[in-house]
Amino acid sequence: MVRSADTQGGSLALFYFFYFAIIGAQAPYWAPYLQSLSFGAAEIGQLMAVLMVTKVFAPSLWGWLGDRYGGRMYLVRMGSLATLLIFCAVPFLRDFWLLALAIAAYSFFWNAVLPQFEVVTLARLGDQPQYYSRIRLWGSIGFTLMVLVAGVLIGEWGISMVPWFMLAAMLGMLLVSLRVSERPVSSKPEEGRGFLPILLRTDVLCFFLASALMQVGHGPYYTFFSIYMADQGHSSAVIGVLWALGVIAEILLFWFMHRLMPVIGVRWLLLSALLLAALRWALLGVFPENFLLVVLTQLLHAATFGSFHSASIEYVRQKFGHAHAGQGQAFYSGISFGGGAAIGALASGYSWEAFGGGWTFVGAGGVSLLAAILVWRFIGPPQGFEKS
Repeated sequence: MVRSADTQGGSLALFYFFYFAIIGAQAPYWAPYLQSLSFGAAEIGQLMAVLMVTKVFAPSLWGWLGDRYGGRMYLVRMGSLATLLIFCAVPFLRDFWLLALAIAAYSFFWNAVLPQFEVVTLARLGDQPQYYSRIRLWGSIGFTLMVLVAGVLIGEWGISMVPWFMLAAMLGMLLVSLRVSERPVSSKPEEGRGFLPILLRTDVLCFFLASALMQVGHGPYYTFFSIYMADQGHSSAVIGVLWALGVIAEILLFWFMHRLMPVIGVRWLLLSALLLAALRWALLGVFPENFLLVVLTQLLHAATFGSFHSASIEYVRQKFGHAHAGQGQAFYSGISFGGGAAIGALASGYSWEAFGGGWTFVGAGGVSLLAAILVWRFIGPPQGFEKS
């Protein structure tokens, strides 16, 4: 799986498989599920935002605990267990506020799990961090299989099955977490390199702002893409294939990322991903009826998620090192997949009702372009894999 002496590559990969299988049920089908409960676009956007908001602060709290006291896999196991137990109530909830409370509670634990597991994975890889993408791609495989299987089963059994698919993946995530052990690394901070001094550097702050804007741009996609495609007359199975197609492209990119990163460099990977995101959302907003162009925009997911995320993980690893790895990865997760995604979901809900889907996606393209300008102007080459 990776060229490493580590013997736990299979368990690491399997954890990513189940974690992202949860998202494979959630991303394409959660909004239609909420729509089936008679919630409007603004309410769907609000509930999606609740899911993301806990990612702003929960990962940072857990990251501080992991950096301070260690025991990251203990935190991962406890978070996985709490996620499963709380989510058991979700399939039976129909009231907006009760559902919002349950989403906030389970996502507080679920959103904090992944950043800590990222640190465990990078520690396991040791001096071969470029092979991170070879393990992470199994998360994309889990996502793809869930999207395809759930799409077919929803066509047979109905949209009400979505929470049950998520519960099954949560159980798998918990069971696999019991098999993963943690490789200890030095957590003694380097002199003069505390977490805040690193965070407050202009280039680092601009990186995090660009990461947040990237996820704001993804807001309409993660919240309304399935509904958008259904409005074009596509079935749940076809919509599932479209979601899967994007992630298959992402998987292929992850497989070759260890070769691409040293050649292209972190900064150029970030910049190209943001420019392609601007193109992707503009095309989707203007030409939703053109199926071939929609397929092309899905293939661009390899850049807008796969390339950007891989480069971001490496950027954070290089900037924060082992001493602040948990807080660095947690802050990246919180500010982008938390704050940025929450703003994107909330704003897209209101924009969808006010201006419609097309203009909402065009606006997302503008946000991505703004993030690209930030990277171009303020982010210099980091150490490590950046092309000289």
